[in-house]
Amino acid sequence: MSLLKSAATVGGLTMASRLLGFLRDQLVAFTLGTGPIAEAFFVAQRFPNLFRALFAEGAFNAAFVPQFARRIEGEGHSSAHAFASEIFSALLAWLLLFSATAMIAMPWLMIVIAPGFSGDADKFQLAVDLTRICFPYLLFMSLTALQSGVLNSLNRFTAAAAAPILLNIVMISSNIAAWVFQTGNTPATGYIFAWGVSIAGVAQFALLAIACRRAGMPLVPRMPRFSADVKRVLTLSVPGIISGGIMQINLLIATIIATSIDRAVAYLYYADRLYQLPLGVIGVAIGVVLLPDLSRKLRAGDDAAAMNSQNRALELSLFLTIPSAVALMAIPIPILRTVFEHGAFTNADTLAVAPAVLAFAIGLPAFAMTKVFQPGFYAREDTKTPMRFALISVAINIAASLLLSRWYGHVGIAIATSIAAWANAIMLAMALAARGHYRVDDRVKKRLPPMILSALAMGGLLLIGVFYLNGNFIGDASFLSSLWGLLVLVGGGIASYFAMGHFTGALRLSEFRAAFKR
Repeated sequence: MSLLKSAATVGGLTMASRLLGFLRDQLVAFTLGTGPIAEAFFVAQRFPNLFRALFAEGAFNAAFVPQFARRIEGEGHSSAHAFASEIFSALLAWLLLFSATAMIAMPWLMIVIAPGFSGDADKFQLAVDLTRICFPYLLFMSLTALQSGVLNSLNRFTAAAAAPILLNIVMISSNIAAWVFQTGNTPATGYIFAWGVSIAGVAQFALLAIACRRAGMPLVPRMPRFSADVKRVLTLSVPGIISGGIMQINLLIATIIATSIDRAVAYLYYADRLYQLPLGVIGVAIGVVLLPDLSRKLRAGDDAAAMNSQNRALELSLFLTIPSAVALMAIPIPILRTVFEHGAFTNADTLAVAPAVLAFAIGLPAFAMTKVFQPGFYAREDTKTPMRFALISVAINIAASLLLSRWYGHVGIAIATSIAAWANAIMLAMALAARGHYRVDDRVKKRLPPMILSALAMGGLLLIGVFYLNGNFIGDASFLSSLWGLLVLVGGGIASYFAMGHFTGALRLSEFRAAFKR
């Protein structure tokens, strides 16, 4: 299966998950809005979610996948299965110890991850309780990530990409439970949501366990051993965890700083949910597929094919993320008004979240580029170089967040996150080029200007559309009115961008179709 077709499989299922996630977040916004219960729940999610992203979105697999792929190619199925089972057992033992320790120490950890809550005893204690309930999600999702790495290396992408859909189904069910029990905007709803997060982790683990068994790779725990293979994976994964999860690390830093600003945690959460849609569908999907693809080609000694894969991945990610970023900058208020502004989420919240969406959107192409460039290091079992760049970008993020938040509040924190993303992407690209592992080919150079031109033209048309459809998004406009107005904008934006892209040569529609054939 081609790289782009595999990315389409992952991206399509991720799109389904993110759309369900939109519905989930609509219900959360309707019930909790941006008040103290919402902030406590969002912080409770953030800590285990950080580790979920570190593992599930490539950091641990950056160490595991290349070695697993090497065993599949060179030593056969049995050797690869034994290796995966050994890593699974060691990972499970470590996760049990880490989770138990973190849950016991949560009151002290909360001072670190939410220092701004210290002045509100009720919100602080609620955040501690909810985080403890959510924490098993980390254990199950980290194991699920290992299962995903096994399946992806076998070119079985469907189950791993579909698993996050279960999270949204469970959380939507939690919202329904809160409605049935009429708990409303109270701590009881926060507890229902937190239990939903943990249950979702169990469900996703079970789905992937079944998929691994069907693939002939059942992962059954046994007595863990600190073998040479385990040591090798640990040595590579620690820097990989830092570099691969840089976006989530920066978001955690944003959350820590935001806890000192009223409602900023909630504002940044909702803004993050919007730009995560295109990032998950495009950037993460390509990153997931690209790593095993590069690993196999480099093991075969086909450096030219590996470089071509990275160029095609970069081309596709920019073709889709540049217009996504422009669209988020052009129409954040219509999106927020339609998706979130209901129930406890007010128009004032929409106006507060919109500039944060714009600020995050500035960094969207950089986040996607990072997902393209990092596999170039991981496939060569170099996790230390991306780690160094990640640490530099974290320092940039902290300094910029502290500085910009003084003048621009939560929007300054979002701007800092985007600045750090661009710094990280640029450093990764320069290092790959300096080592001769990557160069931008003529096709990308030729098509980048038309992509930008087409996206800007689309953005102009969206602004004109907002001007004429303004009545659909202000005052007493109904949800249906906002919905059809947003559908017109989105549909018109997509059609105009693809038409302009075809006309300018950014990407011919015939090539786009051909990319997904064998």
